Amino acid sequence: MAGGQERVLRRRIRSVQATRKITKAMELIAASQIMRSQSRMAANRPYRDGMVELIFEAANGDPTAGAKLLGAPEDPSRVAVVSVVADRGLSGPYNSSVLRTTEKLLAELNRRGTDVSLFTVGKKAPSYLRFRGHVVERSFTGFSERPTFLDARLVGAALATPFISRLVDQVLIVSTRYFSAGRQEVEVRQLLPIPDLRVDPADESSREFIGEIEVTRGASAHDGSAHRHKSTLGYTEFEPDVETLLEQLAPKYVESEIFTALLEGAASFFTAQQKAMAAATDNADELVRTLSRIMNRARQDAITTEIMEIVGGAEALRHVKGA
Repeated sequence: MAGGQERVLRRRIRSVQATRKITKAMELIAASQIMRSQSRMAANRPYRDGMVELIFEAANGDPTAGAKLLGAPEDPSRVAVVSVVADRGLSGPYNSSVLRTTEKLLAELNRRGTDVSLFTVGKKAPSYLRFRGHVVERSFTGFSERPTFLDARLVGAALATPFISRLVDQVLIVSTRYFSAGRQEVEVRQLLPIPDLRVDPADESSREFIGEIEVTRGASAHDGSAHRHKSTLGYTEFEPDVETLLEQLAPKYVESEIFTALLEGAASFFTAQQKAMAAATDNADELVRTLSRIMNRARQDAITTEIMEIVGGAEALRHVKGA
């Protein structure tokens, strides 16, 4: 029986070691993808900052025209929500954190009687939300790990078109903000109307609460571009007029913000996956050590049993010969 237990333990150890090779490989791949994602975020930052500054300058040039597309609606009756997650799992709490926040936001909007249009990015979102009774108007999949600007343009068009057509009053995005390798946070932000970038992120007026969900308006706390030109007095002349320009810039702004969110989501996904796979590899090592100790103990028990049987048999033969 001990020999049979040893064979079972050997098979389990080989199985755990094979799984460890997979988790270690995924950990290394995720670590390499983090660097790639960080590089793409850095390359995108000048364009995104330039878009923010252009809208800021236009709003300063004609505050009356800017007020039509900037700020926040007082009591939106129709809201579009887009939730950004990954196409794959094995990434710790990355997907579940965004989806739980999205679910809380939807519950609070429904409680207020708000008409919600739900959009998703990533394969993990539609099944989760539909299973909980939410209607997903449109889902986008297949590019969460390596998004391109064309992907962002596709998502941005689906969100900006109903807003420009006055079908929705506000567009919110639920995604993961990437601050550093050690800090990623789920954030709910307003995309449309275009947040008033003149509002200081530290100002309480730049935030609102939908139930327990904090919605960030204006620039994020770690974005410095929105306040780089506080002294600008709006002396720039625009052609066409500011109102027309802002209407044309609004979809471009949404595309830029969506692309930034996709890049930060990809970096956050790989960071979460690297941590999850590192923990899985450590657990596999610990399990192999535990199973090896149990197997060695079983082998020792088997050897001890065999020695006792041999000694007992020898002693029995000695008594027979003595008789």
